[in-house]
Amino acid sequence: MVAIIKNVKEEGPGSIEDFLKENSIPFKIFEAEFGEFPANLEEYKYLIVLGGPMGVYEMDRYPNLKRVAKIIEETIERGLKVLGVCLGAQLLAHVLGGRVYKGPRPEIGWLDIELTDAGMVDQAMRALAKHPETEDISTRFKVFQWHGNTFDLPSGAIHLARSDLYQNQAFKYEDQVYSLQFHVKVTEDLLSTWFENSSLKERVLSEFQTFKSEYLKRAKNFYQAFLLES
Repeated sequence: MVAIIKNVKEEGPGSIEDFLKENSIPFKIFEAEFGEFPANLEEYKYLIVLGGPMGVYEMDRYPNLKRVAKIIEETIERGLKVLGVCLGAQLLAHVLGGRVYKGPRPEIGWLDIELTDAGMVDQAMRALAKHPETEDISTRFKVFQWHGNTFDLPSGAIHLARSDLYQNQAFKYEDQVYSLQFHVKVTEDLLSTWFENSSLKERVLSEFQTFKSEYLKRAKNFYQAFLLES
């Protein structure tokens, strides 16, 4: 069973949910914004924490983040597998002792990340890096970014990926915890919702059509490695 925590209603699981349904993997979605959290973790094997526009340093303003952080901490202590995406990645860094803070400027759109040497030998990151048609594994490839915050790498974490602007794009901790700053899960529906009132909407959706087939397959390869193979 997979527990999925949404920090805001607009930040759904996207292609993660599609993968879980396609593979008949049971899951439950919790709306932290409305006070929904797992009552206990005994029935779950995985925890996935999604994004949101707030910062980890705003916990006094968004007290639900404190509850999510405690759930992450308990999940790690139990040895369960955890995936954090965007704000979820920053919460993971915070729980593990890393500092979370505003970055130099926002990253928005389809931008390159580059795998580190450790990322190139990590099973899940190699799955993401493998081109679905040629099966070539690239050190650089495009992902969808929308964030303005970043974090320091926690002690003991393995640095997996960087971008030109943000040094820490992905890390792994004790094999079962993955933190991804970028939005591996984006779908056309999610992007339409996020950019509904933005002047960038037409460009973002047009570019998604260019990357759609490749990106969704890369994402599924990552989910396969994270959920079913490792």
